[in-house]
Amino acid sequence: MKNFSIFTLLTAILVAQVATFTHADRVKDLAEVAGVRDNQLIGYGLVVGLNGTGDGKMSFTSQSMTSMLARFGVNLSDTLTDYDGTITRNSLELKNVAAVMITANLPAFAKPGQRIDVTISTIGASTSLRGGSLIMSRLLGVDGEVYALAQGALAVSGATAGGAGTTETVNVPTVGRIPSGATVEKMVETPFSASEYIVLNLKNPDFTTNRRLANSINDTFGPGTASALDAVSTRILAPAEINQRVAFLSMIENLEVDPASPPARVVVNSRTGTVVISRNVKVDAAAVTHGGITVTVKTENTVSQPNALANNGVTTPVANAEVNIEEETNNMFLFTPGIELQDIVDAVNAVGASPSSLVSILQALKQSGSLRADLIII
Repeated sequence: MKNFSIFTLLTAILVAQVATFTHADRVKDLAEVAGVRDNQLIGYGLVVGLNGTGDGKMSFTSQSMTSMLARFGVNLSDTLTDYDGTITRNSLELKNVAAVMITANLPAFAKPGQRIDVTISTIGASTSLRGGSLIMSRLLGVDGEVYALAQGALAVSGATAGGAGTTETVNVPTVGRIPSGATVEKMVETPFSASEYIVLNLKNPDFTTNRRLANSINDTFGPGTASALDAVSTRILAPAEINQRVAFLSMIENLEVDPASPPARVVVNSRTGTVVISRNVKVDAAAVTHGGITVTVKTENTVSQPNALANNGVTTPVANAEVNIEEETNNMFLFTPGIELQDIVDAVNAVGASPSSLVSILQALKQSGSLRADLIII
């Protein structure tokens, strides 16, 4: 009997804990460390080995190829002199070369020697990058410094095929990727190890959630450890030793915090008719009717023949019009003050409103001041 009582008590404690954290989220899912982020890189390069789908006589592609070959001791003069003394500009026809832009994301704490993915996109007349290889290219940061070097064979998902005057294109053959195609050459410094404090920024600003985050940290590590600065940032006093700081942040990001309910919003996609209504949406007293009038006009063309005995009779065409008006007999429904989401949905469904009609109803409620929510149309 005693064992049964202990089992019952433990079960009750477990259920209580599960109920307590049912709606809780980890700090790592709610916030991110300030200054710890990705950095965008960009570069310019040449893709070679294309099967006749290159840039052709694009001037910047020819200039880039000339400059690259000059570094290997191959001198291509910018001008040519014909046998009769005529001087013409040298224009290479590069059917197997394409000028491209290279983009990549450099993750936080990426160290020299690590590899990152790169995306290659054409900027000239090339119609496909399939089968091409990127020549070593520099990837620059916003400060103009070189942070990575990219090179390798492209993986292109798009393809183009044609014949008998018909061309078919699948996906986008002018964009490709090189998985692990760039090597990091320089690390981006972050304030994580140098600053006295660690600052956490909420992904969705909210004063209530940020206050709960600070309270959770203080309850776990002691008063004064964290302080909420505004609706986004929480400042945390962190250990100076880097090993202790990493362990400290590891414990913080696994704490669970109950986020506040999001603001009352109605999001409408006017193109697809999708409507998303948050649970906090309410309306004041309002009466809404949904109905439509259909006007149908039918025209029947006939011919009026003159009487056989009529003098100088003329055959005359006659247009007979038939007009019908149909009006739907949908009932008006009433929203009482403080009505909840489920009541709104039930009332709108009761009159059989289409998504476009629902959008019109929501816009009318917002304009009348009865809808207590932000109406966002995308």
